[in-house]
Amino acid sequence: MISQENTFNIQELETIVGKDNISLWENIDPTKKQQISRAIAPNNTINCIVYPETQTQLSDVVACCAKNNWVILPCGSGSKLHWGGFVKVDPTTHHQGIIVVSSDRLNRLIEHAVGDLTVTVEAGMKYAELQATLAKTGQFLAIDPAYPETATIGGIIATADTGSLRQRYRGVRDMLLGISFVRSDGKIAKGGGRVVKNVAGYDLMKLFTGAYGTLGIISQVTFRVYPIQEASGTVVLVGEKNNIAQATQTLLSSALTPVAFDLLSSNLVEQLDLGKGVGLIVRFQTIIDSVEEQSNRLLEVGDKLGLNSTRYQDYEAELWNELKHKIWHSQENTEVICKIGVMPNKAVEIFNQPALEKGLGLIHAGIGLGELHFNSVSPENILELRRWCESVGGFLTVLAAPLEMKEKLDVWGYHQNGLDLMRGIKQKFDPQNILNPHSFVGGI
Repeated sequence: MISQENTFNIQELETIVGKDNISLWENIDPTKKQQISRAIAPNNTINCIVYPETQTQLSDVVACCAKNNWVILPCGSGSKLHWGGFVKVDPTTHHQGIIVVSSDRLNRLIEHAVGDLTVTVEAGMKYAELQATLAKTGQFLAIDPAYPETATIGGIIATADTGSLRQRYRGVRDMLLGISFVRSDGKIAKGGGRVVKNVAGYDLMKLFTGAYGTLGIISQVTFRVYPIQEASGTVVLVGEKNNIAQATQTLLSSALTPVAFDLLSSNLVEQLDLGKGVGLIVRFQTIIDSVEEQSNRLLEVGDKLGLNSTRYQDYEAELWNELKHKIWHSQENTEVICKIGVMPNKAVEIFNQPALEKGLGLIHAGIGLGELHFNSVSPENILELRRWCESVGGFLTVLAAPLEMKEKLDVWGYHQNGLDLMRGIKQKFDPQNILNPHSFVGGI
C-alpha cells in the first residue's frame, strides 16, 4: 500500500518523468513483479517503477528519492536482479519503501568512434543491440554475459559479468574507459573519458564494476571495442580428469592464444552430448591459417593423452550458446547458481568434490573463475563447497537460489579485512544507505 504522504511524493516523481514513465506496483506485469520480488527481502514494500528518459531526469529522480528517504533498487532488464543478497528496508533509518529506478529508456548510442575503437552508450542499452550496431562496422564488444538476449550494459558492469572471453580480453573493468553515474544525492559524476589513453580523474570504472548498484546508478559508459576476427574454431577434449588437467597445463604453457578456454564437469559434458568424462572446450579466433594451425596443435595434444578430441566449426556458435544456456537458465525456483574462484592449477580438482556430483560446473581454466549450477542442492553442500574453495585460497558466492536458502546462508561468504574499507567507501558514496541497502558483501 502507498500512504497518503507518499502519494504526494509519487506525484512529485510524475512532474519529473511524466505519468507514462511511472508504474505503480499493483499495475506491473506479474512476470516483472516476480522478477523484481526475487531481489527484495520478504515483507518489504515496493512503491513503483520509474523510467527516466534522460540522464537529467535520472538525476532528478534520485534526488527526489534521497529527499523523501526512499530506498532505490536500480534495474536494467532485470535479468540479474536476483543475483546476490536481498535489498532490505532498515526500520531504524525510517526509509519510506522502495522505488525501482529503471534504465530501460536510457538506451541510446551516444558515440561510436570507429577509427578509435571506442563506443559510448547509455547504461540501459541491451548488449545484443550494441553488438548488432558494432557488427555493422566489423567490430564487437569483447564480453560474453550470462543472458545476452536481455542483459543491459549497466547490469553487465554492475555484476562484472564478463564470461568466457575473459581468457583473451580480460574483465569488464579492463575494457571500460569512462563512466558517468548519478550519486545517491542526485548529482551527476564522471570518471575516465572517451579515449583509450586516458589518465583523467580517479579510476571509478574499477570501483563501480561489480558493485551491484550500491555506489551509484550508472548512466553512460565508454568501452574499448575490437575488430571482428576473420575466422573462428573450437576444439573439445573429453576424457579422464588427470589427462584433462595435463592438457590444460600444456595449453597454458604453450604459445597458443585461445579467446576462450573452459573446463567442463562430467555432467555438463553429458548434457551437451560431448561424450563421457571431464571436458575442455577451447576457442580460437584470428586469421584462417592461424585458427587451423592452433586447432590442429591442440588436437594433437588430445590424441597424445588419449582424449576424445573433436573440432567444431559449422556447429560452433550453437555449441557455445547451448553451453551458456545450461549454466545460466533456470527452469525452477529450486535451482542454485554459484560463482567460484580458485587458483587455475586447482580448477580441475573441484570436479572431485562430492557436493558437485549432481551439479554442472564450468571453470575458465586460465583464470580460475567459474560457475556452478544445481537443479537442487542443500545449504550444507554449498557450505561444503565453499569451505573447499577457501581451503585452496578461493571463494564461492551464491548468485541465484530459492528464497529460503538465501535466508539461511551468507550468500557472499566474505569476511576478510577488506570489509572495513568497503564499508567506508559505501558511506562516502551513499551516506543515507538508499542504494540497494544490505544486498552486498558484509550486508553493505
